[in-house]
Amino acid sequence: MRANALRITVKSLVLAVAFASAGSTFADEVQVAVAANFTAPIQAIAKDFEADTGHKLVASFGATGQFYTQIKNGAPFEVFLAADDTTPARLEQEDEIVKGSRFTYAVGTLALWSAKEGYVDDQGAVLKKNEYQHLSIANPKAAPYGLAATQVLAKLGLTDATKSKIVEGQSIAQAYQFVSTGNAELGFVALSQVYKDGKLNSGSAWIVPANLHEPIKQDAVILNKGKDSAAAKALMDYLKGPKAAAVIKSFGYQL
Repeated sequence: MRANALRITVKSLVLAVAFASAGSTFADEVQVAVAANFTAPIQAIAKDFEADTGHKLVASFGATGQFYTQIKNGAPFEVFLAADDTTPARLEQEDEIVKGSRFTYAVGTLALWSAKEGYVDDQGAVLKKNEYQHLSIANPKAAPYGLAATQVLAKLGLTDATKSKIVEGQSIAQAYQFVSTGNAELGFVALSQVYKDGKLNSGSAWIVPANLHEPIKQDAVILNKGKDSAAAKALMDYLKGPKAAAVIKSFGYQL
């Protein structure tokens, strides 16, 4: 009787260890560098991703150009969600990513936004009125949304008129912060920062027509540090799925 009990106990222990090992094998953590404009969407996606896959997403937010430098200097990121397609393509050419992993996960929308209700009209005419003191944009050398903002100003013939008014943030998050705190009356931000489920969260905005700037195609890649990560691959697959797509579209992105 004791022998049978001992065998059952040992068998139970082996099964427990096996299940624990399986859990540690299949449930993992993925370190992700995320372009600042995608902060809110990835936070929403991360909850569903963890619930559906068991993997944990650990995100760092910043400007795409700054992340490029960090990746080249050995930062421990396994996945990179950029705000453009040129930086991931460059990393691909430099053999910094897993071959075949690059794809466009979203196409961004630029908005001219003010924290003040009624300040920005739906045609963006407020730009030409020139009655504001400060116009916030992201650093065009580091942030694709900042580059798009300069392209809009050039197309509208306002580059010279706005030069002395521009307040530059290091990322689109800082550009948004300048406007939200009142340090700039208006600024170019990612629509996703001020929009959810078909309406503005606050203030007033002009959704910039896509023909006024180059497309903001945002690419995702698995970096070399994530080549053996089950969580990294699972995240990339998840971003291509219907649940993530619904979240991405709800923040004003195109797919």
